[in-house]
Amino acid sequence: MSEEPAALLTAYDDQLRERAEFHGAREVVRHGPLWWGIFSHGGFCSYRDLAGAEGSDVDELVRATVAHFREQTGVERFEWKTRGHDAPADLPERLVAQGLVAEERETVMIGEATGLAVPVQVPDGVSIRRAGEGGDLLDDVRRASAMQESVFGMGRGSDPEELARQVADVAGGGLWLAEADGEVVSAGRLTVVPGTEFAGIWGGSTLPEWRGRGIYRALTAARAVAALGLGVRYIHSDCTDMSRPILERSGLVAVTTTTPYIWTRD
Repeated sequence: MSEEPAALLTAYDDQLRERAEFHGAREVVRHGPLWWGIFSHGGFCSYRDLAGAEGSDVDELVRATVAHFREQTGVERFEWKTRGHDAPADLPERLVAQGLVAEERETVMIGEATGLAVPVQVPDGVSIRRAGEGGDLLDDVRRASAMQESVFGMGRGSDPEELARQVADVAGGGLWLAEADGEVVSAGRLTVVPGTEFAGIWGGSTLPEWRGRGIYRALTAARAVAALGLGVRYIHSDCTDMSRPILERSGLVAVTTTTPYIWTRD
């Protein structure tokens, strides 16, 4: 029996915030309830909660964060990750007032891996496999990245060589491809979160002419099977409004929303 959304949200808050979000950061600094980290792609700010801060106390946390990344790091931008169920309710307005810009809101989806690991019918001629199994890993990653850029736009795909290094570690997850006549028509990653019961599914994309045929659901199922083999209990993803119905059909449940607020150096 699947868990209720409230229980899934509790697991999310307990396991996927703070320390788990900063795995792989080259530098982490604590400031009150905040965690500040620096990654290869820039700075990142998150927290479990703001310890009841309101009003001017929140403004001071935002000012301190901007000052830290502006004056003490060389990053060009940082993300303050908000969640829809967090307090205070006026945090978004306070972030904008200090120069941060909201990006697209996404829905946090969670489901038990056992519920997702089910057979899914795909069209004749379509095959699904893990990148590097039955093919060259770097070539698989390059072709998947090119497909992703064709869907999301140039510059939106992952760096192929960096991604190949990441997915080479089987215990850390991997990249799955759906192919038809040698063409990558859909792809998505699985990333196990160290020290938790979770793995994330990310980067999911399907060529427009192949959508609505069960292919992405099959990719989700294949990743769930792999996750179970790695001891994972929960699958999670931050998804757009376009992806949400697909993940809901796969068995994930919406538990909250998340909106990145971005600061960029002048």
